[in-house]
Amino acid sequence: MRIVALVPGGIDEQILFFPTLDNLKGKYNTSRIDVVCQPSSKAAYQVSQSVSEVLAFDFQDRNSMADFGNLIGMIRDREYDVAITSSQNWSTGLLLWLTGINTRIGFKGNSSLFFNRLVPRNEEQYAAYMYNDLLQGLGANSTYPELALNVPKPDIDWANAEQLRNGVNDTGYILVCSSFADADSVYPTDKWLSVIKDFREKQPGMPVVVVSQPDNQDLVSTLSETIPDIKQTSPNNIGRLAAIIAGADLMLCTNSAPLQLAVFLQTYTIALFGSDEPIKFLPESDKFLPVKSPTGSIEDIQPQAILEKVWQD
Repeated sequence: MRIVALVPGGIDEQILFFPTLDNLKGKYNTSRIDVVCQPSSKAAYQVSQSVSEVLAFDFQDRNSMADFGNLIGMIRDREYDVAITSSQNWSTGLLLWLTGINTRIGFKGNSSLFFNRLVPRNEEQYAAYMYNDLLQGLGANSTYPELALNVPKPDIDWANAEQLRNGVNDTGYILVCSSFADADSVYPTDKWLSVIKDFREKQPGMPVVVVSQPDNQDLVSTLSETIPDIKQTSPNNIGRLAAIIAGADLMLCTNSAPLQLAVFLQTYTIALFGSDEPIKFLPESDKFLPVKSPTGSIEDIQPQAILEKVWQD
């Protein structure tokens, strides 16, 4: 069986779809599983264990008929037996219908006309479980899938060397991973500073490592100036980021791709949520603790609410 999955969305969306792809590979006689995703999301598949090839297509661009025609031709040439998608966009359904693939699986919704295997979309659960429900379209029971990543050994070796460089290999460390790429995931720098200062006062022997990214340099600079012995790390690919997260004793983060890496790696995590509902982004577990904004705006989360989770007050 040859399968193609169309997964529009960011890196976090791809990671949430991993268990569905893993189950497809494990439960069925699949000779090939390919994925079509945004060009900026291809990097996610560095830590996938089930995908043969990743094809890039910018679903968000103003694509011409020729662009869609090229994608349809590329999919047709590979002679897939099954197509599956997380998208409810009617254009994605039409695209798959035009490929002529016999079995087309999707969620009930706006594009139902173009699929011949439809599955109810239950959004009141962790998104990885919701996507796994799509396997009902192949007659499979929707059991909770295993959450797993395939971190390449060179990236693990890099993370081990990075821990040695920062002097945290024996002590363990707290990892702070805050992205400024999504406005809904921006937690104010002064509040991060309050949280980290409190932690350092109560646990002075436990290093704090902040993940430095191009979009959070103001945060990194402020933390470095205010807390001189804070550590920094700059993983330049998703495999290295995953390896750094895997080595942490605790990660503090906003709702972004690193959160899903932490969940799949079973790293203890406290995650901050603005308008998003934690039930959709965290499985039920004592290892993953959400802090939800009382107003729907992440900047209104008070440092004390985070520290209560840290110290279990």
